Amino acid sequence: MSVDLVRMRAGAYHDSVTLMRVSRTAADLPGVEVALVAMATGLNRGVAADLGFGLPEAGPGDLLVALRGEDPAALETAAAELDRLLAGLASRTAGGGDGGPAGLDGPGGFGGFGDPGGFGGAAGFAPRTVGAAARALAADPGPALALVSVPGPYAFTEAMDAIEAGLPVMIFSDNVPVEQEVLLKRRAAERDVLVMGPDCGTAVIGGTGLGFANVLRPGPVGMVAASGTGAQQVACLLDLAGVGVRHVLGVGGRDLSAEVGGLSTLRALAALDADPATELIVLVSKPPAPEVARTVRDAAAGLATPVVSALLGPGSGDLTAAAESALRALGAPVPAWPSWPAPGPAGRKAGDGGAREPGDGTGEPGGAATAPPATAEAGGPTGSGGTARRNGAALHGLYAGGTLCAEARLVAGTGRFTDFGDDAYTRGRAHPMIDPTLRLEALAGVPGGDVALLDVVLGHGADPDPARRLAPAVAAAVARGTAVVVTLVGTEGDPQGLGGQAEALRAAGAAVFASNARAARHAAALAAGAR
Repeated sequence: MSVDLVRMRAGAYHDSVTLMRVSRTAADLPGVEVALVAMATGLNRGVAADLGFGLPEAGPGDLLVALRGEDPAALETAAAELDRLLAGLASRTAGGGDGGPAGLDGPGGFGGFGDPGGFGGAAGFAPRTVGAAARALAADPGPALALVSVPGPYAFTEAMDAIEAGLPVMIFSDNVPVEQEVLLKRRAAERDVLVMGPDCGTAVIGGTGLGFANVLRPGPVGMVAASGTGAQQVACLLDLAGVGVRHVLGVGGRDLSAEVGGLSTLRALAALDADPATELIVLVSKPPAPEVARTVRDAAAGLATPVVSALLGPGSGDLTAAAESALRALGAPVPAWPSWPAPGPAGRKAGDGGAREPGDGTGEPGGAATAPPATAEAGGPTGSGGTARRNGAALHGLYAGGTLCAEARLVAGTGRFTDFGDDAYTRGRAHPMIDPTLRLEALAGVPGGDVALLDVVLGHGADPDPARRLAPAVAAAVARGTAVVVTLVGTEGDPQGLGGQAEALRAAGAAVFASNARAARHAAALAAGAR
């Protein structure tokens, strides 16, 4: 019979991403069946209650540790290990960081990012508010960046505190109301600083990654991204082609919506245009509002720095085409994008040794990249929720990245696609790039004879070994007759190891592609009966 161990630690704050990782670690400890380590917000208390834990009184500033297993002694051992982990986190916070983002010089409402230097020098002083941290850094020779990673209902206050202190701010938090986003960005314009986010999962400042970030070689490209995984796809393809990325300024997935109006995108474009080391700007976005897209394109056309646009939408190009356009704009050759064919019939169309598909990437520098539409065999457009069948096969897109999901839907032209990174799926649980549980359950439900299309995103912040859990699920799906196609976004420098992850997934039976557009075309062809 299972027993529970529940403890509250008053005033022991850690950010949500850190605690999600601690929860994952706790769940893997011997004797632990269920683990939840989170701040005791109303949302997280609700998650704990849904899991069947009885909870003592606590407030949102308290830390909740809830473990379940069959052996009380094993739970006590696990709790002791968590104490050790959390003590280490608290010590690191009080002692300061070991380096900060590098600088982006020049005007344009963005300013530089210097090394904040930590807070260890003031007798272990750890600021309790963003404003206090800004004041503590006031004597530092370089400016700083505020990174907000708290539950969505609390993000507005912290981000506004940073703006009022004159700091640019990256808001990693999601579930922030769009009305608050607009207020933050309008106030940031008045204070001459940039807001990246909310729901900004990826940024690179002077080669230093923040949030979910790949290991990229240094280079002349700056990116403005209303998309996290879309930016990672383009940056990783450029890296695989030998071209480096200097900055990725994430602006949040809603920035190009009609409600927000591109407020941060316009400021980020101006900032990169003013940076003398940025030779080319790549603009990446989920499908934007048409009127906002026009405004942004007009602004890009007036910059001194060339801009390649990848604004996804019907009739627009894909992200691979945008990367190829960027390479041509820089005078760099377009390589054969890597692919790892699946063993057996499902890999025949994929296994061209990494060769490019005819017609991939016909976009021209300075404008929107152009790519061929989905093949006629894929069944043609059916809408975002349609499922087309040919020879009894259906395409199931099970994505962690929202932009990659939107791109695959557009390129394939058929299938039912789910973005498991959407706010509806991440309330009270880790992002699927960290915790694949929901996607593994969905993959297990794909019928034999159908096709499953998934993305795996590598880099800092993501699952340290995604193939460890995904490969067995892929093998089980292939064994029951499901064809599995995987987009693998990463670089050779990523800690997970691009080649090793690709080979593990290929050995399990998946066809693996570095290009999401190519993966989507291949999956659509399989669903159309091309096997």
